[in-house]
Amino acid sequence: MTTIWERAERDATAFPFDDAMASDTAFLMPIVLKDCGEVVTKAPTDNDVQYVAGDIFQSIPPANTVFLKWILHDWNDDECVRILKNCKQAIPPRDAGGKIIIIDMVVGSEPSDIKHVETQVLHDILMMVFNGVERDEQEWKKIFFEAGFKDYKIVPLLGVRSIIELYP
Repeated sequence: MTTIWERAERDATAFPFDDAMASDTAFLMPIVLKDCGEVVTKAPTDNDVQYVAGDIFQSIPPANTVFLKWILHDWNDDECVRILKNCKQAIPPRDAGGKIIIIDMVVGSEPSDIKHVETQVLHDILMMVFNGVERDEQEWKKIFFEAGFKDYKIVPLLGVRSIIELYP
C-alpha cells in the first residue's frame, strides 16, 4: 500500500501537499511573528540562511535553531523521539542559544467549545490515516524528556495550534 507521503512525493500535481503547506505557512507566520515575537527575537538579523534538503530520520545539519511546523503530529511517539534526538544533536546547548521551535497541535490547550471539539474529532480521524497522533501537554512532555530535552514552553497560538519552544 502506498503511504500518503509516497503519493505526495510521486505525484505533486494530483496531490499538491507542498502547495497546501506553503499556503498554511503564508497564513500562519504573520500571526506567529505578531503574537509570539519573543520566539524569534534572538534570531540572527543577517541573511545567512541556508536551506538544506535531508531526512529528519537520518540526521539534521548543525543549526542554532530547528523549526518543525506540522511535523511531529504525523508520527508515532517512537518516531517523534527519534526525530527530536536528531534535532538535539544538531543544536548547541541552551546557554549557547540552542532550541527547537515546534508549531503543532496541543490537545486541551484550546477553549473547549463545540466547534473546537468537532474540529478535534475530524482531525483525529484524519490523523488515523497517517498513523499520527494528536497529543496533550503531558504526552508531549513525555516525548520531549525521552528525547533528552530538559525544558519546554507552550504558547497557544491560533485555534488548535501552539508554539512549543524546546530546550536541550
